Amino acid sequence: MKIGVFICHCGENIGRTVDCARVAKAAAFFTNVVYSVDNKYMCSDPGQNIIKQAVKDYKLDGVVVGSCSPHMHEKTFRKAVSDAGVNPFLCEIANLREHVSWVHEDKEVATGKAIDLVRFAVEKVKRNTPLSTIKVPVTKRTLVIGGGISGIQAALDVANAGYEVVLVEKEPSIGGHMSQLSETFPTLDCSQCILTPRMVEVYQHPKIKLMTYAEVESVEGFIGNFKVTIKQKARYVDADKCS
Repeated sequence: MKIGVFICHCGENIGRTVDCARVAKAAAFFTNVVYSVDNKYMCSDPGQNIIKQAVKDYKLDGVVVGSCSPHMHEKTFRKAVSDAGVNPFLCEIANLREHVSWVHEDKEVATGKAIDLVRFAVEKVKRNTPLSTIKVPVTKRTLVIGGGISGIQAALDVANAGYEVVLVEKEPSIGGHMSQLSETFPTLDCSQCILTPRMVEVYQHPKIKLMTYAEVESVEGFIGNFKVTIKQKARYVDADKCS
């Protein structure tokens, strides 16, 4: 496996505390690393082009980028390596900003830690498996927990977009704290004048299933395929006639 290492200075965010050139030089001696370089802004277009060109010139099949948080630029770098023909899941980010430069003042200590984090990322890439994205069926139904004004509006927005909604409220009726107010800030409008029409719309909306006097007992599954158990208490009344 041929791995390329790319160290970003992130302007002065990383470069002020970490000797990025030294990190790049150290990484060049790691097993399977055939190319290592540092750059002022690796996330910029010129920086990404350096990665793409290196993939082509050195026939890289794995990439490690020492930069800021993967939450910010992991997608950026994975797209760059993907455009260059490398599986995006063979690209790993070593967080040298939040995990190193922002939490250390001693440059020697920070640089040593940065070298270690890059080494860990290289070892991870060596053990990664090329992956491909898949499509899974999604249940186009929404659960809204809480029937206050926020939950009511959320349920109406989703339902008006054409999706089924289950609105769960633990109290016998929806409305929440707003139903107990006489006026609302900042216009001092009558709270019932705003809330009541929305409550009626929820009760009557064909896309909304309202479950009052109920609580969520368990949630299983994952995004788009959750399985939720809801416990509804005995009402001893016909809720349809009350609404």
